Amino acid sequence: VQLQASGGGLVQAGGSLRLSCAASGLNFRINTMNWYRQTQGNERELVATITAEGSTDYSNSVKGRFTISRIYARRTVYLQMNSLIPEDTAVYYCNTPYRGVDWWGQGTQVTVSS
Repeated sequence: VQLQASGGGLVQAGGSLRLSCAASGLNFRINTMNWYRQTQGNERELVATITAEGSTDYSNSVKGRFTISRIYARRTVYLQMNSLIPEDTAVYYCNTPYRGVDWWGQGTQVTVSS
């Protein structure tokens, strides 16, 4: 299983970014996909989830600003982040539980300047 995340960068507060996570080595059509984020010294925080059926869930901190989606043909999950605030600054990871193992992408840095 490989998860390749991309799309991070530096953005001003109020701006937008879209993260992508390309998945391989698993049955993408049946896997729940997650986005987590982590700041230094803190545990990873679950930000958004999308099930195989397309149901979504968000942490309260991003609800209404972030949107998770997936395109099955591309085997890719996205995280559209709007109205970014400095508190969104973190390393973002895509994740999927598969065959009893948590698989992680390499992380992509998002920095929001005030």
